[in-house]
Amino acid sequence: MGFKRLETEDFLVSADTVSATVWSGNQPNLSQFYYSATQEGDRSGDYYLAVYQSTPTATDAEVQFDIAFADKNGRGSLAFNPNVSTELSFSRTIYGQYRSLVLEDEDSDFSFGGVTTNQYFYVLNINRARYKEKLLPGSFELTISDGNTRVLTLTDNSKDVTLPTYYGTQRAFEIVSGSEGSAYANEGYAGANGQSTTIGSYGLFLPDTSTIILNGAALDDPTYGVNLDTTITSNTDGQNNLKLLSVLQSGSSFSLNSEETITSDFVFIRARNSEFNYSENPSFIASSTGEVIYDYFINNPQVYPTSVGLYNDSNELVATAKLSRPIQKNFTKEALIRIKLDF
Repeated sequence: MGFKRLETEDFLVSADTVSATVWSGNQPNLSQFYYSATQEGDRSGDYYLAVYQSTPTATDAEVQFDIAFADKNGRGSLAFNPNVSTELSFSRTIYGQYRSLVLEDEDSDFSFGGVTTNQYFYVLNINRARYKEKLLPGSFELTISDGNTRVLTLTDNSKDVTLPTYYGTQRAFEIVSGSEGSAYANEGYAGANGQSTTIGSYGLFLPDTSTIILNGAALDDPTYGVNLDTTITSNTDGQNNLKLLSVLQSGSSFSLNSEETITSDFVFIRARNSEFNYSENPSFIASSTGEVIYDYFINNPQVYPTSVGLYNDSNELVATAKLSRPIQKNFTKEALIRIKLDF
C-alpha cells in the first residue's frame, strides 16, 4: 500500500446535461389517457384530475400528470359557500395558487402572448415521479383534436426566442401552434408567430416547475382552438377538467422530455515510474520478517494494483475505486487512473 497527497490540478469538476422522456416505460409519446371515476367524484376531483397511461386498476398504471382548471373570478366550479360568495370557489383557489407560484405577485394577471383579458386556463402539472430536475424546452409537443377535422399541434417557442420570459428566477416560454420548439409560419390556426393577436398564445410552458398552462380562451376559440366549450358560469360545476381530458382521449399525442444536469468530480491519480512499485501483499513481503520474499523483486518489482482508496486529512477512507482489471506496475511503467464521482 502506498500513499500520495493529491494536488489542485488532480481535481476537475464537469457538468453534463442528460435528457429522457417523462412517461412511464420510457415511451416517447403518450397517446392513451385514463382517469379514475372514483377520484372524479371525490373532493380531490374538484381541484384536479390525475391522468394515467393505462386503466387506473391495472398493475402498471401510474399517474403521468394532473389537470386542473383555474379562473380568476371563480367561475366554472361550485362555490365553497354560495351564501357568502359565489366567487370563492375551487377554480379561484387554483388560480391564486398558480398566480403565487408563477407570477409571485397576488395582484398581477397572467399574460398569454401579451394578452391579459382572458383569465381562465387549464394546468397540466407533470407528476414529480416522472422527471428528475426540470422539463426540456423544445421537447413539448401536444397534438389535440376536436374529434372532427380540426387538429391543433402545440409546442413551446424556445427555439424562436433569444431569451425566455422570467418570472422571478423561473423561465417561461409561450405555447404556440408549431412543433419541436418552433412556431409554424402562417400555418395551422395562428399567425406568423404561432399565436393570435387578439387571443394571444396558447399558454405558458414553465420547464423549471414542470408546469404547462393552457389558455382557455385560445382552446375555446372557434377559429384558433378546438371548440373546447369551457364552462365559465359562476357557482356551476362545469367539469372542465373532464372536458379537456375528453379532448385528449379523442386521438391526442403528448411528447415531453425531462432534463437533468449531472455534476461530476474527476480525480486523476498519477502513479509515476518510481511510485507504487512495492506491495505489502503476503505474496510479496514475508509477514514474519517484513522482507521481500524474492530477491529479484528488490530491484525489479512487479505489482498489480486493483483498487484506489481516497482518504481525507484525518487518514479516514472516504471512497474506494475498483479497477476493471489489475494493471501491471514497475519502474518502467507509469499509470494514470481517472476516478469519476457523480452527484
